[in-house]
Amino acid sequence: MTTLTICEAPLTLAQLRAVLDGPVTVSITHPAWTDVERGAATVAAIVAEGRTVYGVNTGFGLLANTNIAPQDLETLQKNLVLSHACGVGPLLPDAVTRLLMVLKIASLSRGASGIRRETLEALVALVNAGILPCIPSKGSVGASGDLAPLAHMSCILIGVGEARVDGQTLEAETALARAGLTPLTLGPKEGLALLNGTQCSTALALAGLFAAEAVFAAGLAAGALSVDALKGSDAPFDPRIHALRGQPGQIAVAAALRRLIDGSAIRDSHRDDCAKVQDPYSLRCQPQVMGAVL
Repeated sequence: MTTLTICEAPLTLAQLRAVLDGPVTVSITHPAWTDVERGAATVAAIVAEGRTVYGVNTGFGLLANTNIAPQDLETLQKNLVLSHACGVGPLLPDAVTRLLMVLKIASLSRGASGIRRETLEALVALVNAGILPCIPSKGSVGASGDLAPLAHMSCILIGVGEARVDGQTLEAETALARAGLTPLTLGPKEGLALLNGTQCSTALALAGLFAAEAVFAAGLAAGALSVDALKGSDAPFDPRIHALRGQPGQIAVAAALRRLIDGSAIRDSHRDDCAKVQDPYSLRCQPQVMGAVL
């Protein structure tokens, strides 16, 4: 299982690929927790002082100018989550959901969203226990981000909806109990903090990127094997040739092919005292090789 420590530095593509590939254990550094607690204290001060701040003690959208009474702030955040949990269609793959959650944890850990430590700890506990909310793959709302998918993610925290655990689908409260959790009551602004963001879109984009990288890597391996099978030369991959072109991608691919072919016994078998001066010509002179390929 991959261990991932979230700190002030951005997550790398290699770390995010590991999250997509399998289960992960997440931890957050002390400085990051300090930032989270500072952000939560800022929101608490706003409420205590009676200041009016959008999303903390006002309505949303067209109701932005509507003040919400202190005793209704928890209901406001809960209703925000429930009203946006309106996705449809097949569920997101478990791997994408796990990556989405880790991206959300990384975003919230910066301390700029005003979320409380206990709420973020619950989200971390779900990931570490392999509890993945059931998130429909279609449907979102507005330009503020992936509101519907993130609402379904957030529903689990308040004991609503379903989650997948080891391939099983469980009711939210049952799934929470697996991680030693009980449903949370969201504090001021927490529903907004959980819903705003593009973590679903980012997770899907990363899944596509990593799949493309895997296909490309397979293509490089197949190309290197083909050169070996055809008793080809590695001279065309000489770095001096590709440096003349100056195309970074071409230079990188040539270097990768050289690494893959390096040490080939087949290549070494005709490195010395070989009459070949051009591979295509040599292939025409070796019909048995061409026949094997065709």
